[in-house]
Amino acid sequence: MKLKEVKGLKFVEGGVCAANGFRANGICCGLRHQALADAPELDIQANAAAKRKNDLALIVADKECTAAAVYTTNKVKGAPIQVTKEHIKDGTAKAVIVNSVNANTCNADGVEKAEKMCALAAAELGIDENDIIVASTGVIGQILPIEPIADGMKALAEGLAYDGNSRAVEAIMTTDTMPKEAAVQFEMGGKTCTMGGMLKGSGMIHPNMATTLTFITTDADISAELLQRALSDIVKITLNRVSVDGDTSTNDMVCVLASGTAENKPVTKENKDFAIFENALYGLMMNLARMMARDGEGATKLIECVVSGADTEKTAEIVAKSVITSSLFKAAMYGEDANWGRILCAVGYADADFDISNVAVSISSDKGAVEVCKNGSGVDFSEEKAKEILGEEVIDIIISIGDGSGTAAAWGCDLTYDYVKINGDYRS
Repeated sequence: MKLKEVKGLKFVEGGVCAANGFRANGICCGLRHQALADAPELDIQANAAAKRKNDLALIVADKECTAAAVYTTNKVKGAPIQVTKEHIKDGTAKAVIVNSVNANTCNADGVEKAEKMCALAAAELGIDENDIIVASTGVIGQILPIEPIADGMKALAEGLAYDGNSRAVEAIMTTDTMPKEAAVQFEMGGKTCTMGGMLKGSGMIHPNMATTLTFITTDADISAELLQRALSDIVKITLNRVSVDGDTSTNDMVCVLASGTAENKPVTKENKDFAIFENALYGLMMNLARMMARDGEGATKLIECVVSGADTEKTAEIVAKSVITSSLFKAAMYGEDANWGRILCAVGYADADFDISNVAVSISSDKGAVEVCKNGSGVDFSEEKAKEILGEEVIDIIISIGDGSGTAAAWGCDLTYDYVKINGDYRS
């Protein structure tokens, strides 16, 4: 899927290794063996392929970084979140250790296992375990076996490389069908700065922070306080506006490490450079959010809903989210059916005040655009043209609800038969 351009940013390769001074690696330590041990009836080829997939990743900075994170709002939180919060309360970190397959959530020994993961990584890296961010993703409620992680840690650390991003991103994937990573360069404080990130997320995705595991690295020099402010700001207009299925995960986390090795003038107050940094963070996270929506479990299409004309941005956001979370609308998109009534229905039950008689709706893609609703009522349009438009991979739903200045975008995907198939046997 093509990346969406943002003014002032240049896309580059490298993901979390794009920024100066960051190494990464991913290995298969054997957690998948544990998950499949009690499922011998599974297809032999699928079983063998799953066992070969990377399941443990490490990201390491050459120097101490300022650090910031945002976490799930689910009352049930994975043990790694508790440990990470403690480790970065001083606003610094140097490494990230993360596993897939097992979420390490709702386990009596969860915190102990998360701390052990940090200790194992710290011993191999020769750093303080309190400088390590830890994360897990996968099945909830199963004991995390620490032995495969301990056995694989030496190889994981020895394989760290400045181009190891692809191995790392594979290791965090669960039901993801494609790796999700991106990187941007931007000018700030008289220097060229780079920011890169990787994300996992395909199901249990709903706009209620943070929707995913996302790891971002940058060589920009910015204070921990402003790094946290920027992350908290940008999460609200990117990852918090994605929905696949209405479920918010227990392990969601977004973290950023900033090394300062670009040697830009340090960003210590909300000035022009801070705005430039936020723009870079937006461009990166917005594109990662779009990738996640496109790779929703079973999805065939990315849907971007843009609402304008609202009295406030918040009103526009509420309406856009209402549309992209509608199961009926999502099913219509899968069927390439321009059933605009489902869009208007979702607009109408959005918890916001506006005059429905002012609503206009258009659908568009690379194949063109058609208006399907004006002044709250249907208009004549070509069903054949609409179907052609909806046959594309990326669909835009453009909605105006008045003449206000409030605008917001939200991202979702179509709802297919495969979503039920994937989640019907997720644990296997």
